[in-house]
Amino acid sequence: MCSNFQSITPTQAHWVEGQFQCKIPLEPWREEIYPAYRAPFIWLDEGKPRCDLAEFGLVPTWAADKPKFGFHTYNARSETIATKPSYRNAWKKNQFGLAIMQSFYEPNYVSGKAVRWRIKRPDPKPIAVASIWERFVHHDTGEIKFSFSMVTVNADRHKIMRQFHKPGDEKRAIVTLQDTDHQAWLQVNHEQAPDYLTLGPDNFLQAEPAPRKT
Repeated sequence: MCSNFQSITPTQAHWVEGQFQCKIPLEPWREEIYPAYRAPFIWLDEGKPRCDLAEFGLVPTWAADKPKFGFHTYNARSETIATKPSYRNAWKKNQFGLAIMQSFYEPNYVSGKAVRWRIKRPDPKPIAVASIWERFVHHDTGEIKFSFSMVTVNADRHKIMRQFHKPGDEKRAIVTLQDTDHQAWLQVNHEQAPDYLTLGPDNFLQAEPAPRKT
């Protein structure tokens, strides 16, 4: 599971353009992202990749408390994504996108207490995470509400990701896609999508302690 990540920065605009043939947003965003924060997100707009700022935590059109709904929907379990009311519309409509980041954080309990660790690629390239999205116009304000949730899978057997979360809890991890799968995920349909919901090879990610500064 992932509730906090380090977004890409404007200095990585060249990577976005090279990988997706689109430009990053002009509006500023925070580098450290939590639920309800906006972050750069890749999606298909009329068949072409586009990068916009979207809220971390998917908000369906029917959500009563839209500002707070995303605090509970930032991760979507692959096993129930097709049936959970919060996610099934995006899944059924093939609304697949990519959260892009430099790294993400998970708690490691090996010392007996939670210590934040950073997970990233061993090379300097950003990570692209399999995600779903919702986009609609808020009827009361006229605001475009664009939000996303990252897909998670079981990580009990993954060399890197099985280190995290409380002892006894199921180990979960977001789906970090290989570079060659980025475009395919954007264009996939919900019947094909499960084929991409696996964890990459052990050497695709590395982890290190990154305690919060006090």
